[in-house]
Amino acid sequence: MTQCIEDYALIGDLQTAALVGRDGSIDWLCLPRFDSGACFASLLGDDENGHWRIAPTGAGNCTRRSYVGDSLVLESVWETPTGTVKITDFMPQRDTAPDIMRIIEGVSGEVAMSGTLRLRFDYGSVVPWMRRADGHRVAVAGPDSVWLRSEPEVKTWGHHFSTCSSFTVSEGEKVAFVLTWHPSHDPRPALTDPHEALESSLADWEEWSARCRYRGPYREAVIRSLITLKALTFGPTGGIVAAPTTSLPEEIGGVRNWDYRFCWLRDSTLTLGALLACGYLDEAADWRDWLLRAVAGSPGDLQIMYGLSGERRLPETELGWLRGHRGSAPVRTGNGAVDQVQLDVYGEVIDSLHLARTSGLVNKPHAWNVQLSLLGFLETRWREPDEGLWEVRGPRRHFVHSKVMAWVAADRAVRTLEDEPRARGDVERWRRMRDEVHQEVCDKGFDPVRNTFTQSYGSKELDAATLLIPQVGFLPPDDPRVIGTVDAVREELSHDGLVRRYSTGGPAVDGLPGSEGTFLVCSFWLADALRLTGRVAEAECLFEKLLALRNDVGLLAEEYDPAAGRQLGNFPQAFSHIGLVNTALALARAQGAPEEDAG
Repeated sequence: MTQCIEDYALIGDLQTAALVGRDGSIDWLCLPRFDSGACFASLLGDDENGHWRIAPTGAGNCTRRSYVGDSLVLESVWETPTGTVKITDFMPQRDTAPDIMRIIEGVSGEVAMSGTLRLRFDYGSVVPWMRRADGHRVAVAGPDSVWLRSEPEVKTWGHHFSTCSSFTVSEGEKVAFVLTWHPSHDPRPALTDPHEALESSLADWEEWSARCRYRGPYREAVIRSLITLKALTFGPTGGIVAAPTTSLPEEIGGVRNWDYRFCWLRDSTLTLGALLACGYLDEAADWRDWLLRAVAGSPGDLQIMYGLSGERRLPETELGWLRGHRGSAPVRTGNGAVDQVQLDVYGEVIDSLHLARTSGLVNKPHAWNVQLSLLGFLETRWREPDEGLWEVRGPRRHFVHSKVMAWVAADRAVRTLEDEPRARGDVERWRRMRDEVHQEVCDKGFDPVRNTFTQSYGSKELDAATLLIPQVGFLPPDDPRVIGTVDAVREELSHDGLVRRYSTGGPAVDGLPGSEGTFLVCSFWLADALRLTGRVAEAECLFEKLLALRNDVGLLAEEYDPAAGRQLGNFPQAFSHIGLVNTALALARAQGAPEEDAG
């Protein structure tokens, strides 16, 4: 049964993640890291590219499913003519080796169960050699080894290069499967008790979720988004991936399919703000520290994205043996946009470090020197065209958002030096830069006839990123140019009340054929802009419309197709969930609702 993007739920262990369909099939899993090759890749191909399904024999999608409380432990329930069964899927935070654990429990009656494990390493291309050892099924291919065991042991057999199983569960009975990966040259890791691991996982998530200070409206949606952001965090380094998937399409059947298993600088300030506002200071500090390590070096070499540990080389490759999700090819790994020039990232990094400095995080002595170095380089380059925030693969332009973020960089330096006069730096120099950028953007990036800022100097196209102009402080919310821009974006980029990033009127705009869905974070930005311009009721209405787009377990992809009623793009998407959190908190402030615990 083909699953849509929104049919998946996420489980993970803070180093990688898996997608579990409504039908009980794990169709995507990269081991041992988010950016490793997938051993289950049917999400981007078919069953022959790897999956692991356990479900009642002959059954389709589950009857219902949900996470257990504020956790990343998934429960799926099937009600069948002979009884009811529950499958609990989770990945415990690892000591050394990653585990996927699946506990099948009889709820009522008696239910016959079937399982198929089809391991295909290297994105569905490598069939492993299978053998039995100590009552386990062992798969080996090159550097990868996977062990499968069950408690109690159930009957398994090989069929068409897959491991099949069948068993029956009655009320109160439990069968647990544990799949463990390790490097093939190492010995098998120590066994972990799945039932104890479940208790520990639930306790870990309960403790983490209880640290959230936010107690305002929409708390359920906020905490689920924060759990998702935590799940997308690579624990060893603090880097946060944009999504755990690659090549989920922005248009079904189209070519706009990209690898998002990396860490983008464009998300940095909004991510940091969400973590700080909700009381997750450790995670905010880890993200800030990752950022400082990643950008270290010559300011001219600053990239728009990095690997989980700050890796710089992310070469883009097409995987021709995968047909793509619902026929959307090509499937890509790596991301060629890493080599683009995007001047907005200098402002993003400086703004993030300024936010960290003013929000009470323990200061890093070298952070200010990093900001000065980046700003000194930007001072010489901000007048040049770039590829812009959205990584267009067309010609470079003078993108308005990039120039606004150059203003942000200079403004945050001025603010720092005004607050701390003894800090190193020439405040008048940065004031002059700030004023020059501001004047040029207002002169060249604003269309007085239409009363709106445009996507780039002299263009007629609009850009949803200009909705951020009042949020970053470039102009006040009551400035007529801001109100005009909000209204123009709402009018020209809206589809059923949701916002597209920009017009995709052909390859001349972004260098790519086809189109894409509405961009969810841009729709959250519109809600923010409506609130800032005094239209709080309209902002609340839009926010609640966006909440209704989440799937049954509260997850959002990058985009949404209003015509088809489907989520699009990589899933779940950090940027979308960051937008949700920040908009919810801003609306709570506008409503005068208490946002956090009194203590």
